Amino acid sequence: MKQPHIVALGGTLRPTSGTAAALERALTHAKALGARTTLLTGPAIDFPNYEPEAAGGNPRIQSFLRALRDADGIIIGSPGYHGTLSGLVKNALDHVELLRRDDRVYFDGMPVGIVATAAGWQAAVATMTTLRTVAHALRGWPTPVGVAINTVEDGAIDKADGQLRLMVEQMIGFVAR
Repeated sequence: MKQPHIVALGGTLRPTSGTAAALERALTHAKALGARTTLLTGPAIDFPNYEPEAAGGNPRIQSFLRALRDADGIIIGSPGYHGTLSGLVKNALDHVELLRRDDRVYFDGMPVGIVATAAGWQAAVATMTTLRTVAHALRGWPTPVGVAINTVEDGAIDKADGQLRLMVEQMIGFVAR
């Protein structure tokens, strides 16, 4: 079996993004399981608002699309803003529409791990639910384990480590099948 490629996308523009930290932790587990990894967060997904006719020429968007085309699994992570995903993550996911004419449309047939962070459980769980819906709309297969993280708790990412590891194990197992 070839080495699986897991791409994590999401986070915020803040250098201390809790979501980016959770995605990095998940990718650490993926590397330990033998995967190649790519992290797309902050400036790597800070695109102009999605406009179908204009999006194709942007080099950052093209780099994003190349990573997604090469992926065997995707992890989507978003902070919970007002009970749903952030505009930054939503806009990046809107650009996945540019994969509509590919042989593998969107995330078709790929495992999709979901990570949602928020300053409270309600927003984290609501965001996780929305991300699952988006993954389904993009033809992905959300893993049974999704990870909601309440970032106001001390050591929140460390507390979620076991769930992040299990989610990644499910992704790698799916790819191996």
